[in-house]
Amino acid sequence: MAKRILVTGGAGFIGSNLVARLVDEGNHIICLDNFSTGPRSNVSHLVDTGRFELVDRDVRDPFFFEVDAIYNLACPASPSHYQADPIGTMMTNILGARNVLDLSKSAQIPIVQASTSEVYGDPLQHPQCEENWGHVNPIGVRACYDEGKRSAETLFFDYQRKHNVQIKVVRIFNTYGPKMQAADGRVISNFIVQALRNADITIYGNGEQTRSFCYIDDLVEALTRTMATGPEVTGPINLGNPDEITVLGLAELIREMVNSRSKIVHLPLPHDDPRKRRPEITKARTLLDWKPRTKLSEGINLTIEHFSHILSDERVARNVIDQRPCLQGVSFPSGRLGRQSDRPE
Repeated sequence: MAKRILVTGGAGFIGSNLVARLVDEGNHIICLDNFSTGPRSNVSHLVDTGRFELVDRDVRDPFFFEVDAIYNLACPASPSHYQADPIGTMMTNILGARNVLDLSKSAQIPIVQASTSEVYGDPLQHPQCEENWGHVNPIGVRACYDEGKRSAETLFFDYQRKHNVQIKVVRIFNTYGPKMQAADGRVISNFIVQALRNADITIYGNGEQTRSFCYIDDLVEALTRTMATGPEVTGPINLGNPDEITVLGLAELIREMVNSRSKIVHLPLPHDDPRKRRPEITKARTLLDWKPRTKLSEGINLTIEHFSHILSDERVARNVIDQRPCLQGVSFPSGRLGRQSDRPE
C-alpha cells in the first residue's frame, strides 16, 4: 500500500538513493533538505513523477506534514562537511531529532533514525556490536558529529520510553556508490577521483587502519526493511558490510581497477581517526533478514562509472567556458556552466 513518507536530508547521498527507491515503489515522498551538502539535481527529476515534493527547509526549524512515516537522514556525514560548521552539525542532530520526534509523536507514526558507526568512536572492541558503548573523544574535532548522533539516539529512546514513539534506530557504517559528490572528502570518492585524474592517491597515516564498505543499494534495502518491522523493533541495529579491508588495500584496488598512473602518498593521520571499523550484523540478519549482497569490486566498478561521468561533464563544461568568447550569438545561463550540482543525471 502506497504511503506518504517524509525523508529529511533526502537530497543527500543516502537520502536521494532512498527516495528514488520509495518513489519507484509508488509512495508519495516529501523530501526536506536545505541543500547544504546534497544538490537539488540528485532528486529534482523525481518531481515529474507527481509523487515527489521537494521542500527547501532546515530540519532545525519546526515543521509539520501529514505523513505516514519518517526517515531522518538530515546531517552532514563527511568530516570536511560536518567540521566546517561544528555547532550547526551538533544542532542539526539535536534540534532535528526533536522536530522529527515531535511529528512522530503527534501523528503516531514510525520513524527511522539514521545514526552512525561513528558512535563507537575509536573502538576498543572489534568487530563493533550494538552493545558496545563506544570510545569517543567528547571534545575532539569529530565530536560535533559523533556526540551529536549519540545525543540524537538518547532523544529517540527517551521519546520512546516517555511517549511510546515508534522509533527505529540504525547505525550506518561506511556506505558508497552513485550520487556521492566528488569533493565530499570520503575515502572512496577521494581515491576514485584521484585515480581517474592520475593524481597522487593520498592516504592518511600508514594505511593499515581498516574500514568496511557497504554498497548504497544494499543499505537502502536495509532501511526499507527496518521501516517495515513491527513496533517491537527499536534498535539500535548495525547496517554495514562485515567484510573488512585496509585503507591501503582499498587504494591499491581502486588504482588497479582504474588502471591509473597515480602514486600512493602518505599524509599525517587526522586527530581521533578510528583505527578499525567493522560491523557485527547478527541483529540485522535476524530482525531484518538482511545482509549485504554487492561485492566490493562490483560496487567499486559502478562507483568508478559514476565518477567518470562527473569528471567527463566537468571537462566538457570547462572546454565550453574556454571557448565562450568565440561563440557568437549563444547565451548561457549565468553561473550554471561547470557546476557539478547542475549536471544532468
